[in-house]
Amino acid sequence: MVALAAAHTIAIVAIGYVLLGFVPMALFAFGFVGGLAIWLFTRDVATFADIRIPYFLTLGFFVLHKIEERELDFFPALSQLTGVPMPQEGSSLALLLYALAAAWLIVPVLVRRGHSFGHYLAWTFFVSMGVIELAHFVFPLFEDRPYGYFPGMASVVPLAPVAWWGLFRMTVPPGPIS
Repeated sequence: MVALAAAHTIAIVAIGYVLLGFVPMALFAFGFVGGLAIWLFTRDVATFADIRIPYFLTLGFFVLHKIEERELDFFPALSQLTGVPMPQEGSSLALLLYALAAAWLIVPVLVRRGHSFGHYLAWTFFVSMGVIELAHFVFPLFEDRPYGYFPGMASVVPLAPVAWWGLFRMTVPPGPIS
């Protein structure tokens, strides 16, 4: 399972670099390599029942976040910051990147069955949503204008905290405080 998780991580990071350049790749790397490292070195005991509510809330806010990014031209704004041309929508690499990220949708099935790859995916999901998405608040610092809104920023406000809750629940299942 470690080899599969490592291959998944490497594929996401490599495709992110090819499509979006170094800065976005570094962000992907932090979320996926960070999630992989936590999964490898942390003994989580979470069941899907433990993470169900934060998972579905995070997923819902992530969908809203992707809509905000799409409607408010996140990728053109990112491209302007990084100098890397926007990837062609629908290209085979872009579709592969989406397919690899869509693996987060199978977290409920895999974690319910106690499959360790599901736990890896849950860690990468919560780290990516709870930590990496905060970069939306850093991006405006690199623009040639006063600090202000960057596409995707508003939806990170509810997204990150529910992902933090998910991270917490991965290691501290609910129950009586003793």
